[in-house]
Amino acid sequence: MKVDGKGALVTGGAQGLGKAFSKILLQNGAKVFFTDINEEVGKTTLTEFQQTYGQNNVRFFKADVTSTAQMKESFDMAKSWLGGLHVVVNNAGIGGEGDDMWEKLIDINLKGPIRCSRLAVDYMRRDKGGEGGVIVNIASTGGLRPNPYGPVYSGSKAGLIMYSRSIAANQEYTSNGVRVCTLCPSFADTALVANISKGTTTNTEAALALVNQVGIMTVEEVADCLHELVTDDSKNGAVLAVSKHQGKTYVPF
Repeated sequence: MKVDGKGALVTGGAQGLGKAFSKILLQNGAKVFFTDINEEVGKTTLTEFQQTYGQNNVRFFKADVTSTAQMKESFDMAKSWLGGLHVVVNNAGIGGEGDDMWEKLIDINLKGPIRCSRLAVDYMRRDKGGEGGVIVNIASTGGLRPNPYGPVYSGSKAGLIMYSRSIAANQEYTSNGVRVCTLCPSFADTALVANISKGTTTNTEAALALVNQVGIMTVEEVADCLHELVTDDSKNGAVLAVSKHQGKTYVPF
């Protein structure tokens, strides 16, 4: 699907990978409605995008992916403003393995994209008035292999990969024009990776050594992979892994 003239919703779209995803969609002619829990950063990003891509091509709404009511409102507003919803990027996510963080991590990283994917399917499917579209759930290479330094994070992303593959296989959705793909980046130049040095994993020293071994991508490199998944209509159920040193690989199952 060419994104020119299409409507897109991006969660966690104010910074990091989400900002890069919003940007590449805007660069290719999409209208973008992005949400983020950080209102201050969201407004700053909105101003930046509007100055570059035009006042009428991008909107921001403060919303928390753990809230069904807030995300329902977001989807309602997005569809009304966009005139239709063709691309949904479920990007919002956090790290953190502490006793006070692991349940919040599951709420945001796994339950959040499930919540938003269910909404997206309802808004996109042709038998409910939609025009079809594509959902891209942002997981991680940490969901493809064991991560002893971030087991809850790894578990949340592994769950998201299987959830995404499962709904992609649902013939009720595919027959109504809905595709679902999963993007699994390794370490990228984001706050989530930068925060590893602040003790967000179970073993900071070992985790940092792993980061150095794997390498850190730019957010633009990851965004190029998102654009590939969105625009290639042959990709449904695809899981695309990408890392600095190994490049991109469609994961076989």
